[in-house]
Amino acid sequence: MSDPPSSGSQLRRQVGVAGATLMGLGSILGTGVFVSIALGTAATGPSVVLAIGVAAVVAACNGLSSAQLAANHPVSGGTYEYGYRWLSPTLGFVAGWLFLCAKSASAATAALGFAGYALGLTGMPTNVPVSVVAVAVVVLLTSLVLSGLRRANWANAILVSLTIGALAVFCFAGLPSALQGGEHLTPFFQPTETDVAPFAGFLEACALMFVAFTGYGRIATLGEEVVEPRRNIPRAIVATLVVSALLYAAVGFVAIASVGAEALAAGVNDKPAPLETAARAFTGPAVANVVAVGAVAAMGGVLLNLILGLSRVVLAMARRGDLPRVLARVNGETASPTAAVMTTGVVIAGLAALGSVKAAWSFSAFTVLGYYALTNFAALRLRPEERLYPVWTAWVGLASCLFLAFWVEPRVWLAGVGLIALGLVGRWIASRRPPR
Repeated sequence: MSDPPSSGSQLRRQVGVAGATLMGLGSILGTGVFVSIALGTAATGPSVVLAIGVAAVVAACNGLSSAQLAANHPVSGGTYEYGYRWLSPTLGFVAGWLFLCAKSASAATAALGFAGYALGLTGMPTNVPVSVVAVAVVVLLTSLVLSGLRRANWANAILVSLTIGALAVFCFAGLPSALQGGEHLTPFFQPTETDVAPFAGFLEACALMFVAFTGYGRIATLGEEVVEPRRNIPRAIVATLVVSALLYAAVGFVAIASVGAEALAAGVNDKPAPLETAARAFTGPAVANVVAVGAVAAMGGVLLNLILGLSRVVLAMARRGDLPRVLARVNGETASPTAAVMTTGVVIAGLAALGSVKAAWSFSAFTVLGYYALTNFAALRLRPEERLYPVWTAWVGLASCLFLAFWVEPRVWLAGVGLIALGLVGRWIASRRPPR
């Protein structure tokens, strides 16, 4: 069993089930719905709607594993902590390292998506680089997280409300066009990238869409700050997955059936604002502006929650010495791990300045599937009295994650494997140094 956090690095329990659910929705209803549906469409065509369903099932199994692990061990750090407790220190470190890699890439994608929608909404000059706006919003939201969790929760609730409202407007406005656009749904398995085989493209789309559902992990990483965690964490995760799956399915169907796969996927790397492009084909030009407002709010919420979640994993890893211990300090006034938050913000800003949408999201897919494979592996080690759900859910989650992880582009998963090895080598070198 892991040692409890010292008093100088202890966080306060101040988040209820509603706040935890909103935090999960704030992480899910962003880049996944406003950007990654177009990336999945490029990989598999109209069958991205089915890929959303497959990804939701895999995410549900993983969510149940995360819920029962967090309920039994409610501390910040997520699978990093579960790996240490139920697996081994090495696998615990790998989980934490994978989480940092995956979610830093996801956060950079969210920042770039935010910039793409914001530039179109505000009518800024076309020569303004997307990366400049992306870095600016990372700096702004990092400053907000530094001010304390309670203030960040209020901001998150506002952003989630705006997002759900915008998605509802998109679905209702686009439904008449979708009901008349049956020809856009055939052929069902048809990648817009001509060099991709349909079956391989579909599995890649499942992997890409899986990342879109993994925001519920923010609830587990904040386990140390949730009130009555054994009861509230599982409820919040299940509620988050149900609401987000229904919204994803509705948005995916309306977008594909209305404008077609090629139109939705076109130019997503150059201007990551595909739902705004689709909405401009609906009756009433105001719909596109509403969608852009919702997207800006959504990806602002994603960034906010990713900075929160990543900084808590950095905090947990620093407590054990897997990262510099200075990152484990918590500000007594704001109850915020200041050094961890600032480091997280710098890394995300750097990736946003350098990365592309497709590369960042694909890399996130591989690493986050590896992370949740370890989550399910840890759940298999729970004792019978610790289990909240049947053991088969963890087996399904483990097998699905390992299978889907290697259907992203080979260069992406090779880079991911190399980065895991780099992290382990760095940890080994650090362990060989004599203590000061």
